[in-house]
Amino acid sequence: MTIQTLVSTLGGGVLIGSAACGLLYFNGRLAGISHLLTGLMPPGAGDMPWRFAFVLGLLAAGMLLLGVHPQAFGAAPRPLWVLGFGGFLVGLGAQISNGCTSGHGVCGLGRRSLRSLVATLTFMGTGMATVFLFNRLNGG
Repeated sequence: MTIQTLVSTLGGGVLIGSAACGLLYFNGRLAGISHLLTGLMPPGAGDMPWRFAFVLGLLAAGMLLLGVHPQAFGAAPRPLWVLGFGGFLVGLGAQISNGCTSGHGVCGLGRRSLRSLVATLTFMGTGMATVFLFNRLNGG
């Protein structure tokens, strides 16, 4: 691990934590992205403007990074259909567990929620096992 990797991951964690704390402090809302996005789907929640603003902020941050540091985005490590299928499975898992990694891992653990601890350990363990099996099956 290089110092650049350490600094960038630490900085990313600080930014995610700051965003979650800011949303909770200023809006009284938890930054669970799957729940936030579900509220944008029909019939939609009554509080859609802040949800749209939050999602637009996420997209704008990615676009800003692309403009400032395009090397941060390399080629996709897997075919797009594999990434799409993985995204579907992540969404399914978020629906089944009533939350996602940001909701349970960032916000729930910060609130000392036992349910979030179990969900986060399940997410992480399943993710590690999936990567291990996928790499074994593909000769990686």
